[in-house]
Parts: sequence; C-alpha cells; structure tokens
Amino acid sequence: MSRSTVYRHWPTPAAVLAALIDVAPLPPGEASGDLARDLHAAVDQLCDRLRDRPVGAFLQALIVAAATDPAAAQLRHRYVGDLLAPFHTVLRAAGVAATDRDDAVAAIVSPLLLDALLLDRPAARTRAHRIIDSTARRLTP
Repeated sequence: MSRSTVYRHWPTPAAVLAALIDVAPLPPGEASGDLARDLHAAVDQLCDRLRDRPVGAFLQALIVAAATDPAAAQLRHRYVGDLLAPFHTVLRAAGVAATDRDDAVAAIVSPLLLDALLLDRPAARTRAHRIIDSTARRLTP
C-alpha cells in the first residue's frame, strides 16, 4: 500500500494511530467473582497480547510520536488506559477502593511493560502471577 493511499483515508499519522487503537481493545472476559483468578486471567491476556500482537511496538511508536505531537500523547494515554481497563474492572467489581486499585494495577502491569518496552524480553508472566497473589491477599479481607 502506498503512503498516498494511507493518507487518503487518514490525513495524519495520529489519525492512523487512532484508527488502530479503535480496533485494539479486546472484549472483557467473564468474571468468576474470585479476585485472584480474575486478575490472573487479565494478566494472561495482557501477556499474550504483548507476546503475540505488536502491542509493545505500537506503544513504542506512540511514545516516539508523542514527543512531538500532543494528539499522539493523548492517544498513548487512551491506549494504555485500554490495556489497564480489565484490571480496573476486576478490582472495581471486587470493591477495591480507587487508590488501592491504582496501586495494584501499577504493581501488576508495570513490570510487564518494562520487560516488553525497555528490556526487549518476554513479559514475566510467572512474576506477574506472584504479584497478583500477593496483591489479592492484601486486598481481600
């Protein structure tokens, strides 16, 4: 496909990225009601996306584009929000307070994104599961 064909449909690079983000979210999984099990399912889905789909490369492209284009910065926030949404949904359904929810999501997801984006290695699924188990014990009365 030529560049002119792409720009006929999307006038700017940010518009191309926005169109890709529109098709990126995955449908939410079925909740079991068990906090740890549902978080494990969400982390497995994210690890699969980081491994099988160009999520890491796409985020890297958004980071580069955001350095010079404020619209791309907004897209980066939107895309990362979509990646984090399943974790927030699970924690919200479990009645976890917003502050604890944000901390738990950061603790679970940050190492995975560090692996994928900065260290060029597979997301450490086993480590993420250990973090989930620890977090779920802390958040469950």
